[in-house]
Amino acid sequence: MIKDAEFMAFIQDVDQHFSGWDFSRITASGRMQSHALPWSLGSMVIPFMRDATTMLDMGTGGGEFLSSLHPLPKTVYATEGYKPNVPIAQQRLEPLGAKVVYFEEDASLPLKDHFFDLIINQHESYSVAEIQRILNDHGVFVTQQAGGTDCYGINEWFGVPLNEEFAHWDLETAVQELQDHRFNVTFSREDFSPQRFYDIGALVYYLKAIPWQIPDFTVERYVEPLYQIHQVIRTKGYFEVQQHRFILIAEA
Repeated sequence: MIKDAEFMAFIQDVDQHFSGWDFSRITASGRMQSHALPWSLGSMVIPFMRDATTMLDMGTGGGEFLSSLHPLPKTVYATEGYKPNVPIAQQRLEPLGAKVVYFEEDASLPLKDHFFDLIINQHESYSVAEIQRILNDHGVFVTQQAGGTDCYGINEWFGVPLNEEFAHWDLETAVQELQDHRFNVTFSREDFSPQRFYDIGALVYYLKAIPWQIPDFTVERYVEPLYQIHQVIRTKGYFEVQQHRFILIAEA
């Protein structure tokens, strides 16, 4: 039984509510910080938005990213596969004129054939065949992805292997899949950079929000490695892992 009062207070963050795709509880306060990427998804998307009439945001979460992009094209859709996020996204996006669509399978989106001029995707899984189906001729697909080794240092501390389904996911694989479907990849870049947690509560909150990192995560099950990481933070000031990101732009 761990009797460290500071540790026990911090791990109560597992009980804090998380909704949409909003990490501001731990990012706005600086409790979790990631190294700046050598690109900006928003800055890359906006020029394409100016020329688009129809646009889709895949995996919109609570609509946080899409709602930050102005002005939106005439017709905008957003998909979300996690039901609790749908009303959150609707509340944020519908006043902006965007339609939020719930879906269950990446390979079967309830959207029209060859409808979108622009599809954007931030950290959402996708089927290349479905992108090909719903994107119109000469349409553009822009995606930023978390790679398969993202934050692997957490898994090492917890003794949990990476999810084999995603461990291979990297820029080379994503580019090859798109080229196999006759997309023209016009830009691609990959980055490995630090991500830091400055208290153990921030890590606990993060793992609750990202259940695929440690699929069976509970504080009770992993209290020992959590306490070891807490000691690292006490000594070093932070717990650091490596994030894995890549971005690509492809034309149909």
